[in-house]
Amino acid sequence: MLLDTQIKFLKGVGEKRAEQLRALGVTTINALFHYYPRCYEDWSSPIPILGAEWQDRCVVKATVAGTVKKHKAKSGVMVFEVDVFDETASLHILIFNNKFAAAKLVPGKELLFFGQVTMNNGKRQMLTPSIEEPGTKQRIRPIYRRSGAVTSNYIEKCVETAISQYGAGIEDPIPYDIREKYGLLSLKEAIVEIHFPSSMDRMYEARKRFIFEELFELQLGLKMRKCQNKIETGIVLKEDYTGEFLSSLPFAPTGAQRRCVAEAATDFGSGFAMNRLLQGDVGSGKTMVAAALMYTMAKNGYQSAMMAPTEILAQQHAETLQKFFENAGVNVVTLTGSNTVAEKRAIYDEIRSGRADIIVGTHALISEGVEYKNLGLAVTDEQHRFGVRQRASLQEKNVGVHVLVMSATPIPRTLAWSIYGDLDVSIIDELPKGRIPIETYKINSGIRTRAWNYIKKHLDEGRQGYIVCPLVEDGELDGVLSATEYFDLIKDDAFKDYNIGLLHGKMKPSEKAEVMEKFQSGEIDLLVSTVVIEVGVDVPNAVIMLIENAERFGLSQLHQLRGRVGRGAFKSTCILLSDNLSEQTTARLSVMTETTDGFVIAQKDLELRGSGDFYGTRQSGFQPVYVNDMISNPVILEKASEAAEQLLLSDAALSSYPLLKSEIDALFERIELSC
Repeated sequence: MLLDTQIKFLKGVGEKRAEQLRALGVTTINALFHYYPRCYEDWSSPIPILGAEWQDRCVVKATVAGTVKKHKAKSGVMVFEVDVFDETASLHILIFNNKFAAAKLVPGKELLFFGQVTMNNGKRQMLTPSIEEPGTKQRIRPIYRRSGAVTSNYIEKCVETAISQYGAGIEDPIPYDIREKYGLLSLKEAIVEIHFPSSMDRMYEARKRFIFEELFELQLGLKMRKCQNKIETGIVLKEDYTGEFLSSLPFAPTGAQRRCVAEAATDFGSGFAMNRLLQGDVGSGKTMVAAALMYTMAKNGYQSAMMAPTEILAQQHAETLQKFFENAGVNVVTLTGSNTVAEKRAIYDEIRSGRADIIVGTHALISEGVEYKNLGLAVTDEQHRFGVRQRASLQEKNVGVHVLVMSATPIPRTLAWSIYGDLDVSIIDELPKGRIPIETYKINSGIRTRAWNYIKKHLDEGRQGYIVCPLVEDGELDGVLSATEYFDLIKDDAFKDYNIGLLHGKMKPSEKAEVMEKFQSGEIDLLVSTVVIEVGVDVPNAVIMLIENAERFGLSQLHQLRGRVGRGAFKSTCILLSDNLSEQTTARLSVMTETTDGFVIAQKDLELRGSGDFYGTRQSGFQPVYVNDMISNPVILEKASEAAEQLLLSDAALSSYPLLKSEIDALFERIELSC
């Protein structure tokens, strides 16, 4: 395909520039066309200076009033200053360390100035504007994410050249009748309008096309895989023991838990391998659902493996399962990277012989030395921390293994449809009775001492708490306290009378395990930690959490962290500390104080922050172009899924659409290579 041509062959690029572009992920002409602008500068419509202060960033056309004045600031920076004017007002221009821009400021010359107009002591000013002569670039200009020597201007020139050199060879993978039905631009039109919009309306039309295309191809691939996943399996359970397990519990499962268990149990007897997502909020009881399924597997003579992303979470799951099966004759073993060679040898033997009914562990479960006698169920917890390949590696340990994917990261249904379209979905949308809601407050650093005293009050009552920091080591970001720095700050001062622990991801597994054991036993009163506690830490006696620099976390991550308290019979509190006064931060953190519903929080997180929590490289390696638009306009997702369904009805293998099929194959290859 012509667009697969290496970027080094683009006129004006060559080997050196190609290497720099590769650092941005731009390796081919096609990759360049899909390297979308991060924003735009609209130079097409200058506005009067008088109204410009109400704009975000805009362009004004003004005349240079006099000679540029220059002076050196105390910091050593060279400052250039001049006034410009139009028929409505004057504007003070300041330029720092850029003599080339300052050289354009010739007295009496009319120029275009692009930037943000602010007020300073009653005077309008624009700092470090972009400056052009009228008529040269009076259009909507793309601004690209840059890296090193590769500037936005250079990428813009490359795209212009590529359209001229290769534009005639652009083939459209979306069939013409689908484009007509859903009102989509052709691929060539969309490429031109996304990079060089003739109007902002046309740019939005191009965005719509690319959102549709990505979702259309993703839905096609997932639907095709779902059909492939419906393979016949010899692992058909002859008897359902899940009811027996549920009846043995010392508490009453929720209706949602019972429903999810029944859905999976039906899969076990269907004759087809189960591929099911179990989604539920923090504390909704997903582990109990998995335990019921593992129990019926064991009773039917099959093994179950449960893979967790961290040793802490794996150990936590193992302890929980051992309590469930204490008198059931079900043998639970734990396998992680921390096991000694001798321990691993003994565990491998238990797994190989079949004496181990349930094997809980980390990635060690898919290592070469592990041979399962009769694996029937593979469970992965916190699926967003695993990749497609890791899930498949566990599934491949036997023929026709049933798969349960668990996630405590609530995802709006429309987005779950997009991400997990190859899985059936079970949702625990009901929390166990008696759970006391966690009170959440937002404060600033001015009352941090009061917050510390509030934490001490709970510690004095025999409870425990957390202080969470966004960073591990000192000096990573100015003005942000790292976990190690915070620990050193309080252990011999504010909290000198308490036992303080430190936990972060750069510690050795054995060190982390030791700290968690001390915290769980009550030997540590207050744990200073990073997000390593985000999942799997279950200490019912912990009732208070302070999250420093809360603005640096996504809402769904804050919700996961908050879920570490409120796990016992005591009233619990989460305090979000942030000095960021931006409108977006205020809106985001207000959501946390107003609701504890993870699905509501997830929806708001996507609307306000973006898709990082759900479409990270660890999860799928696939980042939609404008997922926020997708969330705010789920109609596009619905139409893309509808179009995919209709196309597969007419051609299940896409044999008549080789270009589209190759695009889908390439997409899923990228997904799996990144996982």
